[in-house]
Amino acid sequence: MPLRMTAGATRQPTTICTQVKTMMTTIPLWQRLSRFMLSLGVLVASGAAWAVNDLPGGPAVRQFDLHPPATKIAEQQQWLHNFMLVVCVVIFIAVFSVMFYSILMHRKSKGHKSANFHESVAVEIAWTIVPFVIVIAMGAMATRTVVAMKDTSNADLTIKATGYQWKWGYDYLKGEGEGIGFLSTLDASHRAMSDAGQPAGDDYLLKVDNPLVVPVDRKVRIITTATDVIHAWMVPTLGVKQDAIPGFVRDTWFRAEKTGDFYGQCAELCGKEHAYMPIHVKVLSHADYAAWVAGKKKEMAAAADDPSKVWKLEELIARGEKVYAANCVVCHKADGKGAGPIKPLDGAAVVQDADHLKQVTVLLNGQNNGAMPAWKQLSDTELAAVITYTKNSWSNKSGQAVQPTQVVAARK
Repeated sequence: MPLRMTAGATRQPTTICTQVKTMMTTIPLWQRLSRFMLSLGVLVASGAAWAVNDLPGGPAVRQFDLHPPATKIAEQQQWLHNFMLVVCVVIFIAVFSVMFYSILMHRKSKGHKSANFHESVAVEIAWTIVPFVIVIAMGAMATRTVVAMKDTSNADLTIKATGYQWKWGYDYLKGEGEGIGFLSTLDASHRAMSDAGQPAGDDYLLKVDNPLVVPVDRKVRIITTATDVIHAWMVPTLGVKQDAIPGFVRDTWFRAEKTGDFYGQCAELCGKEHAYMPIHVKVLSHADYAAWVAGKKKEMAAAADDPSKVWKLEELIARGEKVYAANCVVCHKADGKGAGPIKPLDGAAVVQDADHLKQVTVLLNGQNNGAMPAWKQLSDTELAAVITYTKNSWSNKSGQAVQPTQVVAARK
């Protein structure tokens, strides 16, 4: 920091405040104004560049109210919210009106003297009974909605939503589409935009590769759980929010009143990638949903692999590269170097080890208390392929291949 000499030949540091004050007095006013206007122009231009529009089924620009409801439950929640808000505002106005009236009209300067009394039974009874009645009335009105939110019986479609760090897994357990299962992950292009610091689009960080697809006007039960930490499945427009807790099963439900796309996010702080765990629910007409189910089952049948098949090294590497890009690249990075607490795969001893069972066990069971999650939901072929890919990528030129039969044996 610059020093200046004082009369006593001692050195005293020039404070930041002094420097700023000196700068303000030496720079002409017109120059300061021009700099301010230039900065303001840059700020406005930047805001225009980031301008977005309302996202139907998702957040809106300058949104102050709840999301427009797409279910009866969401409508009731919004009505209750508005009613409770009115009650609170009325009470606020009444209490503070009396308080400020008393302060202004009974102040000492107007000659008022404080009354000397001990208690008033009538007043004490009133301020006990009136709030009690208000609370009971508010609770009674909310009870019907809360009970309805918890009634997951007689569902037309049951789907299990499993939270992973940091994606959702969906399994259609009962109803039309039974047997369908897939992972839903943030779209890679949006992650790239975030990493580059260049947000774009109305659905920024809400686009996924595989949305949850459901039919309109059907009761859909969502069973939530998790494999690592606590997550929360929340879609405000549908009026649902349910925690997903490892080792526990919770459930919620919704019945969409209209077709469209509805967005949400994990609502529980679940780690460093919490912001990259969106939810996209696509509601289709009955005919479109039936067509989607038929197409999805054909797609799954075509992708199904025979675990007894012996693959060539090149085939496993090519398949594993796709699996790695879809599931592993977020933490371990494209170059396999990892980041922060995430250990690198490039040059890792367990990856280069000729004992394939070590790496297979890590992927099946996870390690480090969930820092490395288990990937049992991937198929035997996908696990074998991604392990083979890591053993033969970057500097790991081991020439080793892991076959699906080895994963099958490790699962037992």
